[in-house]
Amino acid sequence: MGMVIQKLRVTILRRQDQVRPRGQIAVLLLLISAATMTAPAQGIKASMKNAFIINEDNSHFYGGRHAKDMTLEGLNAFVDQYANTAVTHLFLCPNAMRASFRSATREAIWDVTGNEDPETAKRTRWPGNARLLHEKGLDPYGTWIARSREKGISPWLSMRMNDVHDVPHEKNFMHSSFWHDHPELWRVPHGKSGGWTGRALNYAHAAVREHNMAFVRELLERYDPDGLELDWMRFGHHLTPGKEREEGPILTQFVREVRALTRDWAAKRGHPIFLSARVPAHPDAAAGLGMDGVTWSREGLVDMLVPCPFWTTSDFDIPIELWKERLGEHADTVAIAPGLEYNSRPWSGGKPTANSLPCVYGFASSARARGAEAIYLFNFMDSGTRPVPASDYRILVEKGVGDAFLTAQEKRFPVCFRDTVPSGFPNGVSLPIKGRKGGEFQIHVGGIPTSGTAQVVLGLAKADALGDAVLEITVNGHVVPAGPDLPDLKGLGGDAVRALCFPVPLTALRSAHNTVTVKQASDGPEQTIVWAEMRLSPEGAE
Repeated sequence: MGMVIQKLRVTILRRQDQVRPRGQIAVLLLLISAATMTAPAQGIKASMKNAFIINEDNSHFYGGRHAKDMTLEGLNAFVDQYANTAVTHLFLCPNAMRASFRSATREAIWDVTGNEDPETAKRTRWPGNARLLHEKGLDPYGTWIARSREKGISPWLSMRMNDVHDVPHEKNFMHSSFWHDHPELWRVPHGKSGGWTGRALNYAHAAVREHNMAFVRELLERYDPDGLELDWMRFGHHLTPGKEREEGPILTQFVREVRALTRDWAAKRGHPIFLSARVPAHPDAAAGLGMDGVTWSREGLVDMLVPCPFWTTSDFDIPIELWKERLGEHADTVAIAPGLEYNSRPWSGGKPTANSLPCVYGFASSARARGAEAIYLFNFMDSGTRPVPASDYRILVEKGVGDAFLTAQEKRFPVCFRDTVPSGFPNGVSLPIKGRKGGEFQIHVGGIPTSGTAQVVLGLAKADALGDAVLEITVNGHVVPAGPDLPDLKGLGGDAVRALCFPVPLTALRSAHNTVTVKQASDGPEQTIVWAEMRLSPEGAE
Protein backbone atom coordinates (compact mmCIF):
# COMPACT_ATOMS: atom_id res chain seq x y z
CA MET A 1 0.00 0.00 0.00
CA GLY A 2 2.81 2.40 0.88
CA MET A 3 4.56 1.75 -2.42
CA VAL A 4 1.31 2.15 -4.34
CA ILE A 5 0.52 5.53 -2.77
CA GLN A 6 4.07 6.79 -3.18
CA LYS A 7 4.22 5.75 -6.84
CA LEU A 8 0.86 7.41 -7.44
CA ARG A 9 2.13 10.62 -5.84
CA VAL A 10 5.28 10.59 -7.99
CA THR A 11 3.27 9.92 -11.14
CA ILE A 12 0.94 12.85 -10.42
CA LEU A 13 3.84 15.21 -9.77
CA ARG A 14 5.61 14.16 -12.97
CA ARG A 15 2.49 14.63 -15.08
CA GLN A 16 1.02 17.69 -13.41
CA ASP A 17 1.93 20.06 -16.25
CA GLN A 18 0.32 17.92 -18.93
CA VAL A 19 -2.62 16.33 -17.15
CA ARG A 20 -4.44 18.72 -14.80
CA PRO A 21 -4.40 22.31 -13.58
CA ARG A 22 -2.25 22.82 -10.51
CA GLY A 23 -5.28 23.44 -8.30
CA GLN A 24 -6.65 20.01 -9.06
CA ILE A 25 -3.21 18.49 -8.51
CA ALA A 26 -3.07 20.06 -5.05
CA VAL A 27 -6.43 18.54 -4.17
CA LEU A 28 -5.29 15.10 -5.33
CA LEU A 29 -2.11 15.32 -3.27
CA LEU A 30 -4.08 16.36 -0.20
CA LEU A 31 -6.35 13.34 -0.67
CA ILE A 32 -3.33 11.07 -0.95
CA SER A 33 -1.77 12.57 2.17
CA ALA A 34 -5.04 12.02 4.03
CA ALA A 35 -5.06 8.43 2.86
CA THR A 36 -1.64 7.84 4.39
CA MET A 37 -3.01 8.59 7.84
CA THR A 38 -5.46 5.66 7.62
CA ALA A 39 -3.53 3.33 5.33
CA PRO A 40 -1.50 1.65 8.10
CA ALA A 41 -4.74 0.47 9.68
CA GLN A 42 -6.41 -0.51 6.40
CA GLY A 43 -3.72 -1.36 3.91
CA ILE A 44 -1.33 -3.75 5.62
CA LYS A 45 -3.42 -6.89 5.08
CA ALA A 46 -3.72 -6.24 1.36
CA SER A 47 -0.05 -5.33 0.91
CA MET A 48 1.13 -8.35 2.91
CA LYS A 49 -1.17 -10.93 1.36
CA ASN A 50 1.14 -13.73 0.13
CA ALA A 51 4.17 -11.57 0.90
CA PHE A 52 7.59 -13.24 0.94
CA ILE A 53 9.98 -11.43 3.28
CA ILE A 54 13.75 -11.83 3.61
CA ASN A 55 15.69 -10.21 6.44
CA GLU A 56 19.18 -8.89 5.63
CA ASP A 57 21.14 -8.66 8.86
CA ASN A 58 23.50 -5.93 10.02
CA SER A 59 26.77 -7.62 9.03
CA HIS A 60 26.16 -10.09 6.23
CA PHE A 61 26.66 -7.83 3.20
CA TYR A 62 29.89 -6.31 4.52
CA GLY A 63 31.34 -9.52 5.91
CA GLY A 64 30.48 -11.67 2.91
CA ARG A 65 31.94 -9.48 0.17
CA HIS A 66 35.29 -8.00 -0.79
CA ALA A 67 36.39 -4.38 -0.71
CA LYS A 68 36.02 -4.18 -4.49
CA ASP A 69 32.27 -4.74 -4.04
CA MET A 70 31.89 -1.68 -1.81
CA THR A 71 30.61 0.52 -4.63
CA LEU A 72 27.30 1.88 -5.81
CA GLU A 73 27.22 -0.94 -8.35
CA GLY A 74 27.87 -3.47 -5.59
CA LEU A 75 25.10 -2.06 -3.42
CA ASN A 76 22.64 -2.10 -6.30
CA ALA A 77 23.64 -5.64 -7.26
CA PHE A 78 22.64 -6.84 -3.82
CA VAL A 79 19.06 -5.67 -4.39
CA ASP A 80 19.00 -6.65 -8.05
CA GLN A 81 19.41 -10.35 -7.23
CA TYR A 82 15.88 -10.20 -5.79
CA ALA A 83 14.35 -8.16 -8.63
CA ASN A 84 11.70 -9.95 -10.67
CA THR A 85 11.62 -12.84 -8.19
CA ALA A 86 9.03 -14.00 -5.67
CA VAL A 87 10.62 -11.84 -2.94
CA THR A 88 8.24 -8.98 -2.17
CA HIS A 89 9.91 -7.35 0.85
CA LEU A 90 13.47 -6.77 2.03
CA PHE A 91 13.84 -6.04 5.74
CA LEU A 92 17.20 -4.28 6.10
CA CYS A 93 18.88 -4.33 9.50
CA PRO A 94 21.26 -1.39 10.10
CA ASN A 95 22.37 -2.15 13.67
CA ALA A 96 23.15 -4.32 16.62
CA MET A 97 24.68 -2.45 19.57
CA ARG A 98 26.47 -0.33 16.98
CA ALA A 99 25.32 0.93 13.60
CA SER A 100 26.63 -0.26 10.25
CA PHE A 101 26.58 3.35 9.04
CA ARG A 102 27.86 6.65 10.48
CA SER A 103 25.16 7.17 13.09
CA ALA A 104 24.66 10.36 15.09
CA THR A 105 23.28 8.48 18.12
CA ARG A 106 25.58 5.47 18.54
CA GLU A 107 28.99 4.31 17.39
CA ALA A 108 29.59 2.97 13.92
CA ILE A 109 30.82 -0.60 13.69
CA TRP A 110 34.27 0.58 12.56
CA ASP A 111 34.84 3.05 15.42
CA VAL A 112 37.67 2.13 17.79
CA THR A 113 37.08 2.91 21.46
CA GLY A 114 39.05 2.38 24.62
CA ASN A 115 36.72 -0.44 25.61
CA GLU A 116 37.68 -2.90 22.92
CA ASP A 117 40.46 -4.97 21.48
CA PRO A 118 40.93 -3.64 17.90
CA GLU A 119 42.54 -6.92 16.87
CA THR A 120 39.20 -8.74 17.06
CA ALA A 121 37.79 -6.47 14.36
CA LYS A 122 40.56 -7.43 11.98
CA ARG A 123 39.24 -10.98 11.78
CA THR A 124 36.19 -9.93 9.81
CA ARG A 125 35.63 -7.74 6.74
CA TRP A 126 32.55 -6.15 8.28
CA PRO A 127 34.00 -3.00 9.95
CA GLY A 128 36.45 -2.23 7.15
CA ASN A 129 33.94 -2.63 4.35
CA ALA A 130 31.29 -0.57 6.16
CA ARG A 131 33.85 2.17 6.75
CA LEU A 132 34.91 2.05 3.09
CA LEU A 133 31.36 2.74 1.95
CA HIS A 134 31.16 5.69 4.34
CA GLU A 135 34.46 7.11 3.08
CA LYS A 136 33.11 6.93 -0.47
CA GLY A 137 30.00 8.85 0.58
CA LEU A 138 27.74 5.84 0.05
CA ASP A 139 24.92 5.13 2.48
CA PRO A 140 23.93 1.47 1.97
CA TYR A 141 20.49 1.76 3.55
CA GLY A 142 19.44 4.85 1.63
CA THR A 143 20.75 3.23 -1.56
CA TRP A 144 19.00 -0.07 -0.89
CA ILE A 145 15.69 1.59 -0.05
CA ALA A 146 15.74 3.57 -3.30
CA ARG A 147 16.89 0.60 -5.39
CA SER A 148 14.29 -1.70 -3.87
CA ARG A 149 11.48 0.66 -4.79
CA GLU A 150 12.91 1.00 -8.28
CA LYS A 151 12.80 -2.79 -8.62
CA GLY A 152 9.29 -3.18 -7.21
CA ILE A 153 10.37 -4.54 -3.80
CA SER A 154 9.06 -3.04 -0.56
CA PRO A 155 11.98 -1.79 1.63
CA TRP A 156 11.71 -1.85 5.42
CA LEU A 157 14.22 -1.18 8.18
CA SER A 158 14.56 -3.78 10.93
CA MET A 159 16.03 -2.47 14.19
CA ARG A 160 17.56 -4.92 16.64
CA MET A 161 16.29 -3.85 20.04
CA ASN A 162 18.79 -5.62 22.33
CA ASP A 163 21.52 -7.46 20.47
CA VAL A 164 24.03 -9.17 22.75
CA HIS A 165 26.21 -11.11 20.36
CA ASP A 166 29.39 -12.31 22.10
CA VAL A 167 28.77 -10.47 25.39
CA PRO A 168 30.91 -12.94 27.38
CA HIS A 169 33.85 -11.21 25.66
CA GLU A 170 33.43 -7.67 26.92
CA LYS A 171 36.09 -6.18 24.64
CA ASN A 172 34.59 -7.48 21.40
CA PHE A 173 34.44 -4.77 18.72
CA MET A 174 30.66 -5.23 18.31
CA HIS A 175 29.89 -3.84 21.76
CA SER A 176 28.92 -0.21 22.24
CA SER A 177 30.39 2.11 24.81
CA PHE A 178 26.89 2.61 26.22
CA TRP A 179 26.62 -1.11 26.98
CA HIS A 180 30.19 -1.48 28.18
CA ASP A 181 30.20 1.61 30.43
CA HIS A 182 26.84 0.92 32.07
CA PRO A 183 26.77 -2.62 33.46
CA GLU A 184 24.37 -1.30 36.09
CA LEU A 185 21.79 -1.11 33.27
CA TRP A 186 22.09 -4.79 32.37
CA ARG A 187 19.21 -7.15 33.21
CA VAL A 188 21.51 -8.70 35.79
CA PRO A 189 23.58 -5.69 36.91
CA HIS A 190 27.27 -6.24 36.29
CA GLY A 191 26.47 -9.64 34.77
CA LYS A 192 27.67 -11.96 37.53
CA SER A 193 24.91 -14.46 36.69
CA GLY A 194 22.25 -15.08 34.10
CA GLY A 195 24.47 -15.87 31.12
CA TRP A 196 24.25 -13.75 27.99
CA THR A 197 20.58 -12.92 28.59
CA GLY A 198 21.55 -11.38 31.91
CA ARG A 199 23.87 -8.99 30.07
CA ALA A 200 21.14 -7.64 27.82
CA LEU A 201 20.11 -4.05 28.51
CA ASN A 202 17.10 -3.62 30.80
CA TYR A 203 14.33 -1.46 29.33
CA ALA A 204 13.03 -0.89 32.86
CA HIS A 205 15.71 1.85 32.99
CA ALA A 206 14.75 5.14 31.32
CA ALA A 207 18.32 5.59 30.07
CA VAL A 208 18.08 2.35 28.05
CA ARG A 209 14.77 3.38 26.53
CA GLU A 210 16.06 6.80 25.55
CA HIS A 211 19.25 5.36 24.08
CA ASN A 212 17.22 3.14 21.76
CA MET A 213 14.49 5.67 21.06
CA ALA A 214 17.15 8.09 19.86
CA PHE A 215 18.15 5.54 17.23
CA VAL A 216 14.49 5.04 16.21
CA ARG A 217 14.19 8.78 15.70
CA GLU A 218 17.40 8.84 13.70
CA LEU A 219 16.32 6.01 11.40
CA LEU A 220 12.99 7.66 10.62
CA GLU A 221 14.57 11.08 10.07
CA ARG A 222 17.44 9.79 7.97
CA TYR A 223 15.66 7.16 5.85
CA ASP A 224 12.36 6.76 4.01
CA PRO A 225 11.28 3.11 4.39
CA ASP A 226 7.88 1.57 3.77
CA GLY A 227 7.98 0.28 7.31
CA LEU A 228 9.98 -0.09 10.50
CA GLU A 229 10.37 -3.38 12.32
CA LEU A 230 11.18 -3.55 16.03
CA ASP A 231 13.13 -6.78 16.29
CA TRP A 232 12.51 -7.76 19.90
CA MET A 233 13.80 -11.29 19.18
CA ARG A 234 17.38 -10.05 18.98
CA PHE A 235 17.75 -11.28 21.64
CA GLY A 236 14.34 -11.74 23.24
CA HIS A 237 14.99 -10.67 26.87
CA HIS A 238 14.52 -7.00 27.75
CA LEU A 239 13.22 -6.62 31.31
CA THR A 240 14.13 -7.52 34.89
CA PRO A 241 14.41 -11.31 35.23
CA GLY A 242 11.27 -12.69 36.87
CA LYS A 243 9.37 -9.41 36.41
CA GLU A 244 8.90 -9.43 32.64
CA ARG A 245 5.12 -9.72 32.63
CA GLU A 246 4.80 -7.13 35.38
CA GLU A 247 7.09 -4.73 33.52
CA GLY A 248 5.55 -5.44 30.12
CA PRO A 249 3.70 -2.07 30.04
CA ILE A 250 7.14 -0.44 29.81
CA LEU A 251 7.71 -2.03 26.40
CA THR A 252 4.13 -1.25 25.40
CA GLN A 253 4.72 2.43 26.13
CA PHE A 254 7.93 2.30 24.11
CA VAL A 255 6.05 0.84 21.13
CA ARG A 256 3.33 3.46 21.62
CA GLU A 257 5.92 6.22 21.28
CA VAL A 258 7.44 4.61 18.19
CA ARG A 259 3.98 4.41 16.65
CA ALA A 260 3.51 8.14 17.18
CA LEU A 261 6.83 8.75 15.40
CA THR A 262 5.93 6.57 12.40
CA ARG A 263 2.63 8.40 12.05
CA ASP A 264 4.36 11.76 12.16
CA TRP A 265 6.89 10.68 9.55
CA ALA A 266 4.20 9.11 7.39
CA ALA A 267 2.55 12.52 7.17
CA LYS A 268 5.89 14.17 6.34
CA ARG A 269 6.87 11.55 3.76
CA GLY A 270 3.46 11.43 2.13
CA HIS A 271 3.07 7.65 2.38
CA PRO A 272 2.37 5.08 5.10
CA ILE A 273 5.18 3.89 7.32
CA PHE A 274 4.04 0.59 8.76
CA LEU A 275 5.23 -0.76 12.09
CA SER A 276 6.03 -4.42 12.74
CA ALA A 277 7.38 -6.36 15.72
CA ARG A 278 9.21 -9.67 15.94
CA VAL A 279 7.99 -11.46 19.05
CA PRO A 280 8.07 -14.98 20.59
CA ALA A 281 6.14 -17.66 18.72
CA HIS A 282 3.35 -18.18 21.27
CA PRO A 283 1.19 -15.19 22.33
CA ASP A 284 1.30 -16.17 26.01
CA ALA A 285 5.07 -16.60 25.92
CA ALA A 286 5.35 -13.18 24.29
CA ALA A 287 3.18 -11.54 26.95
CA GLY A 288 5.02 -13.40 29.70
CA LEU A 289 8.31 -11.88 28.53
CA GLY A 290 6.84 -8.38 28.19
CA MET A 291 6.58 -8.44 24.38
CA ASP A 292 2.80 -8.31 24.42
CA GLY A 293 1.99 -8.43 20.72
CA VAL A 294 -1.70 -8.98 21.41
CA THR A 295 -1.98 -5.75 23.42
CA TRP A 296 0.08 -3.87 20.87
CA SER A 297 -2.26 -5.05 18.11
CA ARG A 298 -5.44 -4.33 20.05
CA GLU A 299 -4.24 -0.79 20.73
CA GLY A 300 -3.46 -0.26 17.05
CA LEU A 301 0.24 0.19 17.78
CA VAL A 302 1.51 -2.31 15.19
CA ASP A 303 0.46 -3.32 11.69
CA MET A 304 2.23 -6.67 11.63
CA LEU A 305 3.48 -9.31 14.05
CA VAL A 306 6.24 -11.79 13.28
CA PRO A 307 5.89 -14.64 15.78
CA CYS A 308 9.12 -16.61 15.63
CA PRO A 309 11.90 -18.39 17.50
CA PHE A 310 15.14 -16.73 18.54
CA TRP A 311 17.81 -18.71 16.68
CA THR A 312 18.44 -21.93 18.56
CA THR A 313 15.84 -23.72 16.47
CA SER A 314 12.95 -23.21 14.12
CA ASP A 315 9.35 -23.64 15.25
CA PHE A 316 7.11 -25.63 12.90
CA ASP A 317 4.09 -25.28 15.18
CA ILE A 318 3.57 -21.52 15.53
CA PRO A 319 -0.10 -21.14 16.61
CA ILE A 320 -1.18 -18.53 14.09
CA GLU A 321 -4.86 -19.29 14.62
CA LEU A 322 -4.41 -18.61 18.35
CA TRP A 323 -2.78 -15.26 17.60
CA LYS A 324 -5.75 -14.34 15.40
CA GLU A 325 -8.23 -15.51 18.03
CA ARG A 326 -6.52 -13.34 20.65
CA LEU A 327 -6.49 -10.33 18.33
CA GLY A 328 -10.25 -10.60 17.83
CA GLU A 329 -11.57 -7.94 15.47
CA HIS A 330 -8.05 -6.55 15.14
CA ALA A 331 -7.08 -9.68 13.22
CA ASP A 332 -8.66 -7.91 10.25
CA THR A 333 -6.10 -5.09 10.41
CA VAL A 334 -2.91 -6.76 11.67
CA ALA A 335 -0.92 -9.10 9.43
CA ILE A 336 0.70 -12.23 10.85
CA ALA A 337 4.00 -13.24 9.25
CA PRO A 338 5.50 -16.27 11.05
CA GLY A 339 9.28 -16.47 10.88
CA LEU A 340 11.50 -19.43 9.99
CA GLU A 341 15.09 -19.67 11.22
CA TYR A 342 18.25 -21.28 9.86
CA ASN A 343 18.27 -24.31 12.20
CA SER A 344 15.97 -27.11 13.20
CA ARG A 345 16.91 -28.54 16.58
CA PRO A 346 14.95 -31.34 18.30
CA TRP A 347 15.56 -30.15 21.89
CA SER A 348 17.70 -27.51 23.57
CA GLY A 349 20.77 -29.75 23.84
CA GLY A 350 20.22 -31.67 20.62
CA LYS A 351 22.36 -31.35 17.54
CA PRO A 352 20.74 -28.99 14.99
CA THR A 353 20.52 -29.35 11.25
CA ALA A 354 20.22 -26.62 8.61
CA ASN A 355 16.76 -26.25 7.10
CA SER A 356 16.40 -27.54 3.54
CA LEU A 357 14.02 -26.33 0.84
CA PRO A 358 11.47 -29.03 1.81
CA CYS A 359 11.64 -27.67 5.38
CA VAL A 360 10.87 -24.18 4.08
CA TYR A 361 8.00 -25.55 2.02
CA GLY A 362 6.63 -27.52 4.97
CA PHE A 363 6.81 -24.49 7.25
CA ALA A 364 5.10 -22.27 4.67
CA SER A 365 2.40 -24.80 3.86
CA SER A 366 1.48 -25.23 7.52
CA ALA A 367 1.61 -21.48 8.19
CA ARG A 368 -0.62 -20.60 5.26
CA ALA A 369 -3.12 -23.30 6.25
CA ARG A 370 -3.30 -21.66 9.67
CA GLY A 371 -4.00 -18.21 8.22
CA ALA A 372 -0.61 -16.52 7.83
CA GLU A 373 -0.63 -13.54 5.50
CA ALA A 374 3.11 -13.67 4.80
CA ILE A 375 6.17 -15.89 5.21
CA TYR A 376 9.29 -14.40 6.80
CA LEU A 377 12.78 -15.92 6.51
CA PHE A 378 15.53 -15.00 8.97
CA ASN A 379 19.18 -15.94 8.36
CA PHE A 380 18.34 -16.87 4.77
CA MET A 381 20.76 -14.42 3.18
CA ASP A 382 22.61 -14.89 -0.09
CA SER A 383 25.85 -16.32 1.36
CA GLY A 384 27.43 -17.37 4.63
CA THR A 385 24.34 -17.65 6.84
CA ARG A 386 22.39 -19.45 4.14
CA PRO A 387 21.13 -22.91 5.12
CA VAL A 388 20.77 -24.15 1.54
CA PRO A 389 23.21 -24.35 -1.40
CA ALA A 390 23.41 -21.42 -3.80
CA SER A 391 21.44 -23.28 -6.46
CA ASP A 392 18.61 -24.01 -4.02
CA TYR A 393 18.67 -20.40 -2.84
CA ARG A 394 17.98 -19.24 -6.38
CA ILE A 395 15.07 -21.68 -6.61
CA LEU A 396 13.75 -20.34 -3.32
CA VAL A 397 13.83 -16.65 -4.23
CA GLU A 398 12.62 -17.19 -7.80
CA LYS A 399 9.82 -19.66 -7.10
CA GLY A 400 8.87 -18.41 -3.66
CA VAL A 401 6.39 -20.01 -1.29
CA GLY A 402 3.05 -19.32 -2.94
CA ASP A 403 0.20 -21.77 -2.47
CA ALA A 404 0.12 -22.98 -6.07
CA PHE A 405 3.85 -23.70 -6.08
CA LEU A 406 3.83 -25.34 -2.63
CA THR A 407 1.16 -27.81 -3.63
CA ALA A 408 3.55 -29.74 -5.87
CA GLN A 409 6.63 -29.64 -3.61
CA GLU A 410 8.10 -32.18 -1.21
CA LYS A 411 7.63 -30.94 2.35
CA ARG A 412 9.27 -31.72 5.68
CA PHE A 413 7.83 -31.03 9.14
CA PRO A 414 10.49 -31.58 11.84
CA VAL A 415 9.56 -31.86 15.52
CA CYS A 416 11.26 -28.98 17.34
CA PHE A 417 10.55 -26.87 20.43
CA ARG A 418 10.13 -23.23 21.54
CA ASP A 419 13.38 -21.55 22.45
CA THR A 420 12.04 -18.26 23.91
CA VAL A 421 9.53 -18.71 26.72
CA PRO A 422 9.14 -17.35 30.26
CA SER A 423 10.22 -19.39 33.25
CA GLY A 424 7.69 -22.15 33.88
CA PHE A 425 6.06 -21.86 30.45
CA PRO A 426 5.98 -25.11 28.41
CA ASN A 427 8.53 -25.13 25.62
CA GLY A 428 6.96 -28.00 23.72
CA VAL A 429 9.94 -30.35 24.02
CA SER A 430 8.96 -33.95 23.18
CA LEU A 431 12.37 -35.37 22.24
CA PRO A 432 14.44 -37.33 23.02
CA ILE A 433 12.17 -40.31 23.73
CA LYS A 434 13.33 -43.42 25.52
CA GLY A 435 12.10 -46.45 23.59
CA ARG A 436 10.87 -48.55 26.52
CA LYS A 437 8.68 -45.82 27.93
CA GLY A 438 7.69 -44.46 24.53
CA GLY A 439 6.21 -41.09 23.84
CA GLU A 440 3.92 -38.91 21.77
CA PHE A 441 4.30 -35.78 19.68
CA GLN A 442 2.23 -33.56 17.42
CA ILE A 443 3.07 -32.62 13.84
CA HIS A 444 1.08 -29.87 12.13
CA VAL A 445 0.90 -30.01 8.34
CA GLY A 446 -0.96 -27.96 5.76
CA GLY A 447 -2.93 -29.46 2.91
CA ILE A 448 -2.76 -33.21 2.33
CA PRO A 449 -1.90 -34.18 -1.26
CA THR A 450 -4.55 -36.17 -3.14
CA SER A 451 -1.85 -38.52 -4.38
CA GLY A 452 1.74 -39.24 -3.52
CA THR A 453 3.38 -40.50 -0.35
CA ALA A 454 3.67 -39.60 3.32
CA GLN A 455 6.06 -41.00 5.89
CA VAL A 456 7.15 -40.50 9.46
CA VAL A 457 10.94 -40.52 9.84
CA LEU A 458 12.41 -41.38 13.24
CA GLY A 459 16.12 -40.98 13.98
CA LEU A 460 17.82 -43.20 16.56
CA ALA A 461 20.88 -42.38 18.64
CA LYS A 462 23.96 -44.59 18.65
CA ALA A 463 23.35 -47.63 20.88
CA ASP A 464 24.04 -51.33 21.18
CA ALA A 465 21.99 -53.58 18.88
CA LEU A 466 20.94 -50.51 16.94
CA GLY A 467 20.44 -52.46 13.73
CA ASP A 468 18.06 -54.89 15.40
CA ALA A 469 15.85 -52.21 16.97
CA VAL A 470 12.16 -52.30 16.10
CA LEU A 471 9.74 -49.47 16.80
CA GLU A 472 5.99 -49.42 16.54
CA ILE A 473 4.06 -46.23 15.85
CA THR A 474 0.54 -44.96 15.37
CA VAL A 475 -0.57 -41.88 13.47
CA ASN A 476 -3.90 -40.47 14.62
CA GLY A 477 -4.66 -43.87 16.10
CA HIS A 478 -3.78 -45.83 12.93
CA VAL A 479 -1.08 -48.48 13.33
CA VAL A 480 1.63 -47.82 10.76
CA PRO A 481 4.03 -50.66 9.83
CA ALA A 482 7.69 -49.87 9.28
CA GLY A 483 9.15 -49.62 5.81
CA PRO A 484 12.78 -49.69 4.65
CA ASP A 485 15.24 -47.50 6.55
CA LEU A 486 16.05 -44.08 5.15
CA PRO A 487 19.45 -44.62 3.49
CA ASP A 488 20.60 -40.99 3.65
CA LEU A 489 20.90 -39.39 7.08
CA LYS A 490 21.72 -35.96 5.65
CA GLY A 491 19.40 -33.33 7.06
CA LEU A 492 18.59 -35.18 10.27
CA GLY A 493 19.44 -33.61 13.62
CA GLY A 494 19.92 -35.03 17.08
CA ASP A 495 23.06 -36.97 16.06
CA ALA A 496 20.85 -39.67 14.56
CA VAL A 497 22.79 -42.67 13.21
CA ARG A 498 19.84 -44.69 11.94
CA ALA A 499 16.60 -43.46 10.38
CA LEU A 500 13.47 -45.61 10.41
CA CYS A 501 10.70 -44.84 7.95
CA PHE A 502 7.00 -45.49 8.39
CA PRO A 503 4.88 -44.98 5.23
CA VAL A 504 1.58 -43.39 6.28
CA PRO A 505 -1.61 -43.71 4.20
CA LEU A 506 -2.70 -40.26 3.08
CA THR A 507 -6.20 -41.06 4.34
CA ALA A 508 -4.83 -41.34 7.89
CA LEU A 509 -3.56 -37.74 7.92
CA ARG A 510 -5.22 -34.53 9.00
CA SER A 511 -4.54 -31.13 7.46
CA ALA A 512 -3.82 -29.83 10.95
CA HIS A 513 -2.20 -31.53 13.95
CA ASN A 514 -1.35 -35.22 13.59
CA THR A 515 -0.71 -37.24 16.74
CA VAL A 516 2.16 -39.72 16.52
CA THR A 517 2.90 -42.29 19.23
CA VAL A 518 6.08 -44.34 19.29
CA LYS A 519 7.42 -47.18 21.43
CA GLN A 520 10.19 -49.73 21.18
CA ALA A 521 8.85 -53.16 20.24
CA SER A 522 12.09 -55.15 20.22
CA ASP A 523 13.94 -56.79 23.08
CA GLY A 524 17.54 -55.95 23.80
CA PRO A 525 19.18 -52.66 24.71
CA GLU A 526 16.95 -49.62 24.98
CA GLN A 527 16.99 -47.25 22.02
CA THR A 528 16.55 -43.47 22.04
CA ILE A 529 14.54 -41.51 19.45
CA VAL A 530 16.42 -38.26 18.85
CA TRP A 531 14.76 -37.03 15.67
CA ALA A 532 11.21 -37.06 14.31
CA GLU A 533 9.54 -35.55 11.28
CA MET A 534 6.74 -35.97 8.77
CA ARG A 535 7.49 -35.91 5.04
CA LEU A 536 4.91 -35.32 2.34
CA SER A 537 5.75 -35.98 -1.31
CA PRO A 538 2.93 -35.20 -3.74
CA GLU A 539 2.91 -37.30 -6.88
CA GLY A 540 5.34 -35.76 -9.34
CA ALA A 541 6.98 -33.62 -6.64
CA GLU A 542 10.12 -31.84 -7.81
